[in-house]
Amino acid sequence: MRLTDRQYELVALTAFAAVAPHLPRLPLSFAIAIVFIAVLRVAMRRRHAGPVSAWIRVPLVAVLVGAVITQYGTLFGREPGSALAAGLLMLKLVETERVRDARAILGFSAFVLMSALLFTQTLAATLGLCAVLALLLAALHALQPAPLDPAHPLRAGLRSGGLLLGLGLPLALASFLFVPRLGAPLWGAPGGDGFGRTGIDDRMSPGGLTELLVDDSPALRVRFDTAAPAPAQRYFRAIVLWDFDGTTWTRERQFQEPATDSLEALSPPVGYEITIEPTDRPWVSVLDLPVEAPENTRLSSDRVVTARGALSTPRRIRASSVTTYRFSITLRDEERKRALSLPEGFNPRALELARRLRAEATGDDAVIRAALANFNASFRYTLSPPPLGRHSVDDFLFDTQAGYCEHYSSAFVVLMRAAGIPARVVTGYQGGWMNEGSGYLLVRQSDAHAWSEVWLEDRGWVRVDPTAAVSPERIERGATAANRDSGWFGTEWWLEARNHLDVVNRLWTETIVQFNALRQRSLLTPFGVRDADHGDLLRVLAGVLAVFLGVATWWVMRGSRDTRGDALDAAWRRLRRRAARRGHEARDGEGPLDYLARLQNGIADEHARGRVTEVVHDYVALRYAHVAPPPERIAAFARLVRELRLPRAVSAHRRATSTD
Repeated sequence: MRLTDRQYELVALTAFAAVAPHLPRLPLSFAIAIVFIAVLRVAMRRRHAGPVSAWIRVPLVAVLVGAVITQYGTLFGREPGSALAAGLLMLKLVETERVRDARAILGFSAFVLMSALLFTQTLAATLGLCAVLALLLAALHALQPAPLDPAHPLRAGLRSGGLLLGLGLPLALASFLFVPRLGAPLWGAPGGDGFGRTGIDDRMSPGGLTELLVDDSPALRVRFDTAAPAPAQRYFRAIVLWDFDGTTWTRERQFQEPATDSLEALSPPVGYEITIEPTDRPWVSVLDLPVEAPENTRLSSDRVVTARGALSTPRRIRASSVTTYRFSITLRDEERKRALSLPEGFNPRALELARRLRAEATGDDAVIRAALANFNASFRYTLSPPPLGRHSVDDFLFDTQAGYCEHYSSAFVVLMRAAGIPARVVTGYQGGWMNEGSGYLLVRQSDAHAWSEVWLEDRGWVRVDPTAAVSPERIERGATAANRDSGWFGTEWWLEARNHLDVVNRLWTETIVQFNALRQRSLLTPFGVRDADHGDLLRVLAGVLAVFLGVATWWVMRGSRDTRGDALDAAWRRLRRRAARRGHEARDGEGPLDYLARLQNGIADEHARGRVTEVVHDYVALRYAHVAPPPERIAAFARLVRELRLPRAVSAHRRATSTD
């Protein structure tokens, strides 16, 4: 059977909604092509064009496969797989003309839709997917030969889809809890495609942090064992950048040597639990400075913590750090050379300034103070700095004098190295919002930060944050306060509301996303089973399913009297139930016309009697004058029943009295 225009457009809308969660991760050309194909095909069908010829469809499939291989280098993996699936779904839409094809495309849409969970499992994304799933069920409902509400198929379909989703929740919850889990998600391994990542990178160049600084999605959630450190001490160390080519700071080796340098704690260690959102990178941001490597991580000589594998799912880590310390009192020759290295032929004015600062100052501390005073004198903090040229540090120091943390840390380290002081750049996060009610610190991507470390005799590596010399409120009050004038972050009440709502996101992450095999095995501990194996879990699952199916069977049998027949019978039974509640009880075996006669005798109001007579005669005409009543007439009758207002029944004596 050929699809009607309304059915086709609903199927096309559903297919596009299933692809939509993937569009932000697809290359721009792919996203544009998908939107173009969907819009073009709907427009062609509105002009009554037939399906596209196979001589066009088959080459398009070949082009799609070639484009995916060209873009990603493979057909396998999350990113290339999702791009291929989205493209094939749109191409299937090109040839869809019949109900059978529409059902196939809706089934494939469900697969493409659920594959979006391989990239993100946030509460908002999950609720969005559920909404699209309800639309998908509505589209399936619209493909039925005789939908319950032909006049409003989408509304009836959405109502039916929402009901089906609600009925499926108990089964979904039981399966989620008791179906035996693998030790790690199936999608945990094939990462590394290079797209859709977020978080701190191991490269830093002018403007490189802009995307993070305007992204207020959560990066870390930290729960401290004792009181949280003061805002000025909330530095979360991620990566140390040693090497500068004149424009970009990098970390040449993926993993530095294991930590062997001495760390002398000058304050008690701070214990905490940190939950890191997935980044597809191995870097673990920890409070500056970590005492030791947390479990399943490495700790390098520059105190950078890296996980054993990319963080493709939220990770909870126990760690301990000190906020006041002496670190690496002795600097090895190789490290000193790297910490003083500058590329030749870059930033001559900055080098001259550094030589002047060194000549005018007595000691390294004086050089540092002079450089910071220079920033404080005329520089300003902004997320929209002017572009920089080849001599980026010169342009920043002497021309634009405007930027954010990466500009200040980069320029400061160049000045220090040129003045003979070993220095390096550190990136991570600084600040965060303390949720006093739930007792955890929320650190967003917008709290991304870059600062500097200098090496001083008898003190080792010392943190110096040149951004604090220009924008102290960035350190004391966080990124939101510093960036408010940049127009990126909205009003303060909205930010406060979002921070409070993050409690829901945290609960979702901890209870749903991080529900793993270890936590599943402890589910039955309250019932005396300390370490449930697969057999225990499957037996509980079978019991839950048996109870659910038993209740569902009882409910269906209980309501069978009200659900027999077709939509016309359902509307007629609804009328009789409403009339019975007003005192117009029907008798067993009574026909509709006999029932009408008694209704008329029990209704005193002339207008109400006329409305009842119209409705009952309409039912008789539909039920007995047609083999198959037209769906639109049934819908009109159901609407009349809904709109009918029946008065309470009166006795024949009272009616005669009122007539007299």
